[in-house]
Amino acid sequence: MKKFVITFSLFLSCFTSFSQTIQIESLQKQRELLQEEIQNTNKLFLDVKKHTTTILQRINLINKQLETRRELITVYRNEIAALEKEQKRLEKEIIKLNEELTKKQENYARAIKGMLNHQQSQNKLFFILSGKTLGESLRRMQYLKDYSKWQKKQAEEIKKKQAELAEKKNELAKAKTNKEKALLALQNEQNKLVNEEKVRQTEMAEAKGRQQELQKTLQAKRQQAAKLNAQIEKLIAEEVARQEREAEARRRAQEAERKRALEAQKIKDSQKKQEESKSTIQKETTEDVYVASAETFNLSKNFAANKGKLPMPVTGTSTIVSNFGINKSSEWNVSINSNGIDIQAQQGADIRTIFDGEVSKVFSFPGSNTCMIVRHGDYYTFYANIIDPSVKQGDKVKTGQALGKIYTDPDTGISTMHFQLWQKTNKLDPRPWIRP
Repeated sequence: MKKFVITFSLFLSCFTSFSQTIQIESLQKQRELLQEEIQNTNKLFLDVKKHTTTILQRINLINKQLETRRELITVYRNEIAALEKEQKRLEKEIIKLNEELTKKQENYARAIKGMLNHQQSQNKLFFILSGKTLGESLRRMQYLKDYSKWQKKQAEEIKKKQAELAEKKNELAKAKTNKEKALLALQNEQNKLVNEEKVRQTEMAEAKGRQQELQKTLQAKRQQAAKLNAQIEKLIAEEVARQEREAEARRRAQEAERKRALEAQKIKDSQKKQEESKSTIQKETTEDVYVASAETFNLSKNFAANKGKLPMPVTGTSTIVSNFGINKSSEWNVSINSNGIDIQAQQGADIRTIFDGEVSKVFSFPGSNTCMIVRHGDYYTFYANIIDPSVKQGDKVKTGQALGKIYTDPDTGISTMHFQLWQKTNKLDPRPWIRP
């Protein structure tokens, strides 16, 4: 029972250590992603800042920067808490290892002392030969062998404990160093947050002087977004209906071929050769039905399996500036319902497909330039603000293939695209599907 308790304690200690390490590594990865996002947003903000007519975009980017910065500060605090917990755990383990090492060293010292005292009174050979019987002499010889093995094992265990203790001390020193770095980084991020809040206040002060103008701009954007959403919904609904009609037509054709095949079996032997030829044609038609259905199923399955791993629909430095759903501006009292996300990128970037598929629609829309819908089985992706399109309707495309260039507003220098994701006629938030 005692052995089981010790074994279980060791297992619990190892599991706690492992789970703590996983948590710290996860927080560090999250922190790196947020830092990269901040760098991207800051780079785009500096590009936008060169233009005096883009105050809405500047405010949008600085708000995004503040939101991400706050997330990063939260991650740093969680990381510091995890490192403190790890530090306390290591300190407890070091105390325990010290106690175990001291105990083993004391036991070993006592054993050595006892052996030395025994050897002073008689040597090993005399001890063995002084047995009253041969059996007792053999038992004494075995005892000395076992005792020698025990001594060697104790010496090895002491070395092992010393190495384990040294390793834990190194881990503790590393945890303390990481904690100190995280604390300094946290302070640095908090200072940056204060400065960014000041920048935001300056931008807002400038914007208040143009409040009516900016509200009109936002209202126009809301109306434009609503019209675009309606057009996309209509086109996707038509495409889904078309696919369903074709699937139903294939199913009916398959059923008709099956019935004709059954009827063919009842005809006279004299017409057998002719009917076998028909059977071959019927088989090929049926196989076409299976191939079309399997292709749709496999594309849908593979697309869904890659959730969270799909690439950004634009190349280079980019950041999401408008989220899926209701985007409410508390400053201007205007809400815009978005069926997708807006992504700001660098001038000249490629808009690219996020997965294998087929370009099912290419059309123009006021304020959004060329727009495309790409079908991935039962999933559809929508891309807006394309110029110089490099594909056409009906083309098969591969993951990451360029659809065209992103449009850059000549007045503001801003390059923004709109992206949506649908599963048949159901709108999906694209963000969880895209690789961070």
